[in-house]
Amino acid sequence: MTPPLTLSSLPLFPLGSVLFPDGVLALRVFEVRYLDMVRKCHQAGAPFGVVSLTQGHEVRQAGAAEERFNDIGTLAVIEQLETPQPGLITVLCRGSQRFRITQRRHLPHGLWTADVGHIERDLTVPVPEDLKKASTALAQVLNTLQVRDPGLPQLVKPTAAQLDDCGWVANRWCELLPVPLELKQRLMELDNPLVRLELVGDVLERTGIAPS
Repeated sequence: MTPPLTLSSLPLFPLGSVLFPDGVLALRVFEVRYLDMVRKCHQAGAPFGVVSLTQGHEVRQAGAAEERFNDIGTLAVIEQLETPQPGLITVLCRGSQRFRITQRRHLPHGLWTADVGHIERDLTVPVPEDLKKASTALAQVLNTLQVRDPGLPQLVKPTAAQLDDCGWVANRWCELLPVPLELKQRLMELDNPLVRLELVGDVLERTGIAPS
């Protein structure tokens, strides 16, 4: 078996959300601990890691409990960066490969870094016939949202190949569905994209979005 790729001192951005591979993440960055980190990542063409919080807040608050977060996250690659005013950076990122934290460090100025190992990308698994309804419903929802707000960057028209990829379809639904953060995290961590889509399909049927 090929040993997992490793990355040392990856800067982390703990958030109250889950970033999925190929997902789009828009951030407004204003905390000092992240401003310098985001600039350096952008200049170097390097990613940072997004991890979902289990305790604490995205923005540090006086007297609040220290941030705690999951061991599995997703690399975020900066695609656009703008500085609309001093002390504020807006970035548009895309989710890349998942990773698992092997060691974490909390630096004096508040930034978290970690040594991580990459998790293999999802295998490309065609959407089976009994789950085609989830794919069809996703295309309809994305089209409706794009008509309603064509400026949203995450609403790019999907290709036929993407709509026939279990992992891609499941991940986009996970981003759209109003399910608890803990469930989104568990779905993101699943190694089998078909199982992920089957579980998403169960949620869709319960909510009536994609009838059986």
